[in-house]
Amino acid sequence: MVRNAALVLLGALACILGLELLFQVLPVSTSTDTGYHIDSRIVTYRPHHEFRLSTGWNLERPMHLRANNFGFLSQRDFVPNPKAIALVGDSFVNASMLEPGDRIGDQLQRALGARPVYAMGGPGSSLLDYAERIRLASEKLEVRDFVVVLEMGDIRQVYCGSGNVHGPCLDRQSGAPRVETQPAPSTLKLLLRHSAFLQYILGHLRFDPMSRLRKALAFGEPPVARGPQGYFAGMTREDVDRILAIFFERTAPFRKGRLLMVVDSDRLAINRGETATDPMRAHLISRARTLGAEVIDTDPIFRQHAERTGLHLEALRTTVTGMAWPLNS
Repeated sequence: MVRNAALVLLGALACILGLELLFQVLPVSTSTDTGYHIDSRIVTYRPHHEFRLSTGWNLERPMHLRANNFGFLSQRDFVPNPKAIALVGDSFVNASMLEPGDRIGDQLQRALGARPVYAMGGPGSSLLDYAERIRLASEKLEVRDFVVVLEMGDIRQVYCGSGNVHGPCLDRQSGAPRVETQPAPSTLKLLLRHSAFLQYILGHLRFDPMSRLRKALAFGEPPVARGPQGYFAGMTREDVDRILAIFFERTAPFRKGRLLMVVDSDRLAINRGETATDPMRAHLISRARTLGAEVIDTDPIFRQHAERTGLHLEALRTTVTGMAWPLNS
């Protein structure tokens, strides 16, 4: 009995080792090595870190990527330059699954020509995190002008515990400002990041053993009632006003030029052909303009594009935003 169990165990270990060797050869995503490498409140890649990304079970679109000297995905290193423009946002700006040249920063660079664009994207971040990157760009790089790409979830996600906070956040109950930094990875996690087999299982196949365990333990229990859904669900105009006021107050010392905010729209609603607009979103745009920002409303632009081409605006959503893999961060 003991001998048979030992043979089974050895066979399983040999199988895992063989799979590990196989996936080491294949273009499986490697560790992105993100953390507080340049600032205690800003998550970036390790400066000059090189890594590989691909997507899906079949390892589509493999790419070799390299972070710049400040730990951002950019084809240029950042150097102090008051003529530069900082492009700030989440994974829509980072866009790690798009080829260089297709990302927003590269497209803006082509449109502007001579003025350098510093793309400072941070996956899994929100509006108050953008304020920290504006501070960094001003203090370290002498940047005066800023473009903020405001994804629709960036307002609601500023609350602590949202899963989209790199540092500054607001207490969900009191609304008081707090700092909630991400914990440093354990030694075990650092070691496991180098396993191509685990990266494939957890990242490419999105197998989450803890989630499966929770579902198994909850089997037979009545489903938990879901709260209100939507980008501004459960929020009031006063909530939006308070969040914007904090953002503008924190960035005021560093905005020595122009602040342009590009406000995303409800692309799913546009795809469905819905014409009604969200009054909370309209209030957000109005309030941002009142506080001194120039605002580009993408809703009419996206609607015109959808009507003209018949294409869905969500076609690239998973490739741009779906990078929060368990071992990569």
